[in-house]
Amino acid sequence: MAADPPDPPDPRLQGGGSDHDDEGSTDVDVDTRTSVPRRYKVLFHNDDYTTMEFVVECLTRFFHKTPTEATHIMLTVHTKGHAVAGVYTRDVAETKVANVLKHARESGMPLLVTAEPE
Repeated sequence: MAADPPDPPDPRLQGGGSDHDDEGSTDVDVDTRTSVPRRYKVLFHNDDYTTMEFVVECLTRFFHKTPTEATHIMLTVHTKGHAVAGVYTRDVAETKVANVLKHARESGMPLLVTAEPE
């Protein structure tokens, strides 16, 4: 039994030889705008057990604040109940929150740090 001959190539799939190169082509609108990533605030929350010194240490260690900036943020947390430590993209904010919370738990502090959209 003989094998069937192969099908002839489809002329629409071949690139040359036609006077109508754009026949069957489709124009596609491509959106070239880029969107600005949403920013997230990292918030420190006040509690009655975490020491002020520990909050200052976290702000200097994880957020690269000067001792003066860290003290100002810590006092804002203490007086107003919460304060913004920084504003970052989502993944950076979540990583900073996770690192601070891990350090706090290892140090036996109940510090609460959260990230929320700006």
